[in-house]
Amino acid sequence: MSPTTFDKDKLYLVADMPGYSPHVGRLLSMMNYARYTTWRAVQGLGVEELDTVTDVSRNSIAMLLRHFAAVEYAYQVQTFEERRLNESERAEWGPALNLGDEGRASLSGRDMDHHWHVLQSVRDRTLALFREVDDAWLATEKPFWQGHPANYHFMWYHVFEDEINHRGQIRLIRQRLEVSRHG
Repeated sequence: MSPTTFDKDKLYLVADMPGYSPHVGRLLSMMNYARYTTWRAVQGLGVEELDTVTDVSRNSIAMLLRHFAAVEYAYQVQTFEERRLNESERAEWGPALNLGDEGRASLSGRDMDHHWHVLQSVRDRTLALFREVDDAWLATEKPFWQGHPANYHFMWYHVFEDEINHRGQIRLIRQRLEVSRHG
């Protein structure tokens, strides 16, 4: 997803989307807006800025971007495939899910194009998977945090809610970078 793939005429509409059932389309329109605002928060950053860890957060912007992709991938597996990440997937996505020292050690040194490609690849898969389900699927209930019931609609709300929450960290990190650059 790049600035050219956001339909700016429909960016602020929570609305149906062609090819998706009504509630699925509305959910995806909210996810698209969240991703657009993430893109706006990171545009123009270089590798050094992406990898910087400030006192505001123990995470770098690069770590948080990969975290967004990892959370989305994990929920694809959990909701569409009804399973947990396997050993290979945990090896690939675990550092980004867990963040902290593990993420810092393995998620640096990549430019924005790389990070955006990962985000877009995961989102493309999400969009394809959502074409195969309907609104009734969103109502599917499963045990969730500490065994509490939740439906897939909530789980996918959590995917972009997590992104919005951590985007606040990205904005704080970016502010700190700008303050340190300009004195």
